[in-house]
Amino acid sequence: MPYCEVVGGKEQSAAPDAALNDNGIKIFYRTYGRGPTKVILITGLAGTHDAWGPQLKGLAGTDKPNDDDETILQDSVESGDGGAGIEVCAFDNRGMGRSSVPVKKTEYTTKIMAKDVIALMDHLGWKQAHVFGHSMGAMIACKLAAMVPERVLSLALLNVTGGGFQCCPKLDLQTLSIAIRFFRAKTPEKRAAVDLDTHYSQEYLEEYVGSSTRRAILYQEYVKGISATGMQSHYGFDGQIHACWMHKMTQKDIQTIRSAGFLVSVIHGRYMSNHNAHEHSHIILSKFILLK
Repeated sequence: MPYCEVVGGKEQSAAPDAALNDNGIKIFYRTYGRGPTKVILITGLAGTHDAWGPQLKGLAGTDKPNDDDETILQDSVESGDGGAGIEVCAFDNRGMGRSSVPVKKTEYTTKIMAKDVIALMDHLGWKQAHVFGHSMGAMIACKLAAMVPERVLSLALLNVTGGGFQCCPKLDLQTLSIAIRFFRAKTPEKRAAVDLDTHYSQEYLEEYVGSSTRRAILYQEYVKGISATGMQSHYGFDGQIHACWMHKMTQKDIQTIRSAGFLVSVIHGRYMSNHNAHEHSHIILSKFILLK
């Protein structure tokens, strides 16, 4: 499995299963597709690289990781697609999935996590990339763009906030109910049920696709995905919440991004669910990259 080892905010070469020293963090990643255009996807709170299915298919033309099949590169070269295609990288943030889980909250900030992304880009040999972040991942993307604007070709932000109190959703009975269910969910099945109500509108979930509702179909997919990576530990969840809460973009950060010259797209929904913006964002992002 492909890993990038981060030590003190800097990337080091390491064998995939190499033991880490006391300060080492391993970031699990996968790449999809081939081509000179590079895109890095940064997922949100408690999410893993698997969450990018529609975007991976839309951008790379496949959701099959390059490391799963060595023939992908040969096929790409023979078909001539390698010269004009898109290579996408998706990864698990620290504290989630197959990446390392630091136990101290202080090891989770959007700046530190942005350094993880920079280390990953170095590891891949990517000098520049189109950067796309969702929710917490969009906060990380903002920090990345402010820290190394010269490495960002374009910046796409999906459901981003300024951190702190801006992370808090509108409080109503439905939100409180979901929050309580979320904290009580201790199995993949219960977590999947909560995630569906968090990510999708009820109208969308109750639509039929063939003989089954979207809820029934997605529920099975969610349980499978959560079971594959395991439930997020309380260290990882608390750490990522800490990163969101402490996130802050200074005026200097914002001015750096504004003056960098790359395209910026902010994608958000007013009444539609998180999912609908996320589901169709690959279409927006594809057009966005073409503009660049």
